[in-house]
Amino acid sequence: MKTYTATPAEIEKKWIVIDAEGIVLGRLASIVATRLRGKHKPSFTPHMDMGDNVIVINADKVQLTGKKRDKPNYWHTGYPGGIKSRTTGEILEGEHPERVVMQAVKRMLPGNRLSRRQMTHLRVFAGAEHGMDAQKPEVLDVKSRNRKNTRTAK
Repeated sequence: MKTYTATPAEIEKKWIVIDAEGIVLGRLASIVATRLRGKHKPSFTPHMDMGDNVIVINADKVQLTGKKRDKPNYWHTGYPGGIKSRTTGEILEGEHPERVVMQAVKRMLPGNRLSRRQMTHLRVFAGAEHGMDAQKPEVLDVKSRNRKNTRTAK
């Protein structure tokens, strides 16, 4: 018996829309990362870009459990004493709330060249409009998959 390896001619990519309103961030990121890598397909090949194109809408309405909204995110400017921080809640309420979802998905992918190329197939929008209607994306209902995927705001 031989191991199956997909060729670039056999790879079929779909477009998928996921509505992130009320969905827990970590659960959303793991589902999106699985779709980007293509691990949901029976013909998954680890060294090929098998994944689908994923569109995430309503990224500003994603839910965080526990005290994660108050968790600081640090970065360094490159200058001495240039460490800065902003909480996850401030980022979600700020100008670019989609960066929280992008960072969560990026950290669930392996850190190599292939995953950086797979991240280009992810589009995250803060609002409900995405402008990708020409690709005829299918809707993936993440809320109905598991009752733990959704969380009401407290």
